[in-house]
This record gives sequence, structure tokens and C-alpha cells, in this order.
Amino acid sequence: MSTTDVDKQVEIWKTKRLIKGLSMARGLLVKEYGTASNIKSHVNRLSVLSAITSAQQCLKNYSRTPKNGLVVFCGTMLTEEGREKKVSIHFEPFKPINTTLYMCDNKFHVDALQELLENDSSFGFIIIDGNGCLFGRVTGNTREIITQFTVDLPKKHGRGGQSAARFGRIRMEKRQHYVRKVTEQAVSSFISSSTNMVTETGIVVAGSAEFKHELQKSDLLDPRIRAKIIDTIDVSYGGVNGFDQAITLSQAALSNVKLVQESKLIGKFFDELALDTGKYAYGVQSTLKALDMRVIETLIVWENLDVNRVVLHRPDGTEVERFLTPAEEADRTNYLDSETGVELEFQERMPLLEWLAEVYKEKGAQLELVTDCSTLGSQFVKGFGGIGALLRYKMDMAQLDENEDNDMYYDLDEEVEEDNEDEDGYFF
Repeated sequence: MSTTDVDKQVEIWKTKRLIKGLSMARGLLVKEYGTASNIKSHVNRLSVLSAITSAQQCLKNYSRTPKNGLVVFCGTMLTEEGREKKVSIHFEPFKPINTTLYMCDNKFHVDALQELLENDSSFGFIIIDGNGCLFGRVTGNTREIITQFTVDLPKKHGRGGQSAARFGRIRMEKRQHYVRKVTEQAVSSFISSSTNMVTETGIVVAGSAEFKHELQKSDLLDPRIRAKIIDTIDVSYGGVNGFDQAITLSQAALSNVKLVQESKLIGKFFDELALDTGKYAYGVQSTLKALDMRVIETLIVWENLDVNRVVLHRPDGTEVERFLTPAEEADRTNYLDSETGVELEFQERMPLLEWLAEVYKEKGAQLELVTDCSTLGSQFVKGFGGIGALLRYKMDMAQLDENEDNDMYYDLDEEVEEDNEDEDGYFF
């Protein structure tokens, strides 16, 4: 997966997480709507005025509307502990948002953001038969006909007498010429001239005759195109009608593309384990240790990983970070100094995945978010804690796992000193 695709995947995850949090948030006045008709309530009026003031302050950060639009959420919500919390969120979405909405209500409206998360992967279609060929593209809920052309091929017949063999050669030459034209058009339709890479997530080949199979077997078909073919479908028609039918019949294949990509990635991780190459790490402790050592090539994380990064203060002012599950956070012993037994002062808490999304680039890793929808994905989550990595070179897992009790607790000041040592000549 390219760096751009990874960055987009991370942005999509951040938007999903934001939508989930905003959807669960509720205002102080559940029974009343904050519209102009009921701002008679003193508390409601103050809440609305406060939100408007916060929105105005957010807008001062922008001299003009960002390229992809601007999203602002302001209000007062109730936390799980029943306390009031003012919320002010503003950001430019990862892709253009075409909705203009001003809403004052007892909840945050996230429908427009939900629409941004709809699958916008692009899939190419080649509809080929003996009458012509159509090249199309499907993105989200829109379809596009890139180009199409017709062909007049000689039919197979038994006439000709002594010339029958010649007629047969002419027929085969025209069929080969047709296949060559289709392969050339496939390159111009689906391969970018600037990046020299296939622009589609996957390609579906459909047709009512044997041409679809001849096309895939042909040596003339570009290997980059062949590698992207995800399904071959029999349709009853050619042209536009065949395109529509192919879209309908390929829904299962299109929806499983991301799962296939995930399965390949996790399958590679399991292969490294099975071969015991040493080029892998799994679990929060070992994976984060490898991340600090900058030896991770691909960081694989379950998108619903429920682990938080908690930063604590020692009495002498130094900081310690710990990575805890909700159950571990409820255990007060995890807030004690491992050496002195003194209770540490809480400073901040952040979901581990959110922190990883901010630091993976500076750690030299590529972040891949996976689900538990596939068999391999479910096994990765249940058996390995939902976090692991493919390493650039072999590492001694015993070395990563030594001092296991301390692996979850990092002294941030010591880490800074180690970084300074690296700058003086020690490189990983």
C-alpha cells in the first residue's frame, strides 16, 4: 500500500473515531431542542451562546475556507462521570464535504461526516465480447464509462473450399488484433502516465463469450493489469447493459477487496511466525519496544484496539508513560512507582492507536489498520492482542521481552537521553 493510501486510511480512522464519540455525546438538556423557539430557558440560552462564542473563536483560526471545507462542533456535553465538559472541535475533512449545515440541537449531527466514510475505492470494468469492448469505472455509488468501441469480426463458417484455411487464418488474425487493441486500451484507461501504476483498487473482466478468458490468457495483457483482476463474470449482454449487469454481479467481490488485502497482510505476519524468521513482533510491550528501536517496517493494529497511553508524573518531576487496558486502569497499583511504591500523579490519557497515528511516521514505520471481520483478522485480534509488526531485519524476541514487567512503563526522560546517545553515533 502506498504512503498516500496509508495516510488516507489513518485519516478515515480518525474521522470514524470522531463520529463515534460525537454520536454518543448528549447535551445538558435532553428534553429540549436548542432552537430559537425554546431559548426561553436560561440554562439553554447560556449553553447556546457559549457554543456560538466557541465557534466564533474557532473561525478566527482560518483566513479562508479550507480546500475540502470546514467542520466545526461546539457545545457542552456530559461525561461518563456525569460532569459537564465543553467541547470545541474544528478540522478540515480528508476529502471535500459538499454539505452546508448550521444546526443547534441536543446532540451533534454527524450524518455529513458519515457520508465521507462511504467507500470511494475505484474499480475498473472491462466488458468484452465479439461485438465490441467497454471500459468503465465505479467509484462509490457513481459509475463512469471511460471509452467503448465496436468491432466487426468474421464469423466462423465451413465455406471456402480450398480457401477455408486462409479464411481461418484471417479470422484468427483479426481476433488477435482485437485482443491487442483491448490490452492497449486497458493500459491507457487504468494505468497513470505520471506514476506508471494502476489507478484502480481492482479490475473486473466480464463478457458473454470466450473473449474474457482469451484476454486474461494473452501475453499481450500488461502484468500490472493482470495482477489487479479480482473477478471474471459471465454476463448476458455487452456494452452498457453488460456494464450494469457486471456491477450487480460483482458486489461480493468488490466488498471483499479490503478483506483480501487485510488477509494478505496478516497472512504474511503469520508466515513470519510459522517460519520463525525473527522478523516480527506482537503484543503491546514487544511491539512498542521495536517501534522505539525504529526497526518496524509495517505496524499492524486492530482499528478497535482498547488500550490507552497514560502519562504520569513522579514526585521529582520526571514523566512515565504506561499502556493500560480499561481493566488495568481501574487497578490503582498501575499508578504506583515500580521502584519506590509512591503513587504517581496523573497527567494525561490518550488512546494508544491515536498516539500511534501521530508518531508512526517519525518512528519510520508504515501503519496498517485491520479489522476482525476476516478469519485471519479475528485470529490476530484474539491470539495476539490486536497489535503486531513486521520488522526490517531479524530481532531477538527474548531481548524484546526481557524485563517484561518494565516494558509497559517507559521513562520519558530516559528515552530522551537514549535519543541523544543515538545522535552521538549509535544507530539502529
